[in-house]
Amino acid sequence: MNKYLRLFRLQNGVMGFIGLLIAIFIAAGYDMLDQWVNIVIGGVIVVAFVAGGNSLNDYVDAGIDKTAHPDRPVPMGELTARTAMICGYGGLAIAVVLSLFLRRWEATLIVLAAAVMMIGYEIALKQRGFVGNLCIAILTGLVFMFAGGIVGDFSQVWILALLAALVSVGREIAKDIEDEESDKGSRRTLPMMIGDRNAGIVAAVFYVLGPLLSFIPFFTGLFGILYAVVIVADAIFIYCAVLVFSNPHKSEKLAKVAMFVALISFILGVAL
Repeated sequence: MNKYLRLFRLQNGVMGFIGLLIAIFIAAGYDMLDQWVNIVIGGVIVVAFVAGGNSLNDYVDAGIDKTAHPDRPVPMGELTARTAMICGYGGLAIAVVLSLFLRRWEATLIVLAAAVMMIGYEIALKQRGFVGNLCIAILTGLVFMFAGGIVGDFSQVWILALLAALVSVGREIAKDIEDEESDKGSRRTLPMMIGDRNAGIVAAVFYVLGPLLSFIPFFTGLFGILYAVVIVADAIFIYCAVLVFSNPHKSEKLAKVAMFVALISFILGVAL
């Protein structure tokens, strides 16, 4: 594969675009077809943003990747760290500039905020444990808010965005518990500061907050009856909250499954 495509992790950008399409459908339903120009621009923004974020990551982690990811273009010597830096800031800048063509100030603000957070995370917050966890969680939620910004309607996506952000905090903490030994000396994570058990309690709280939020549409009538599938996702999230103490790795992986099921429930709730 081309060295730049490997730097950008193009497959992640494609997955991001697919995720954006799903989020836009949740935000606008079948009316999303009326917004096809903005959807195309939004897709390019996501791909540029992902490419920029991954490039910036490879610039910052150039030294670490010599042992952690030796097959990446920078540690292999195919690209210089400076080139990765230029691609990183360039990709994020392109995303921000393109957002102006959406003519939705909310969407532009979201992209700008996400770009600032991405830079802050890579440069400073990644090593700061829980603050970095929160940053990643917010960026996850902003994907869904960006979809709402593209179509000018946040009423269908804000709950999903908040749910995704909350459970992402739980997932990130679970990963930190799992990686505690390997992170020593390079990061100051929550488990290192308060211990594995206390960190597990914090992760469990965030895992449970998501399911609590998911019940709001039942009371507001926001979605159709098939939204009830979200109960399956809620059950998995609650199981993750219990599992995080004994098997944080499995807890983190199952949380991904639960998020996928939750996404399906939102799609069904809008479609039917």
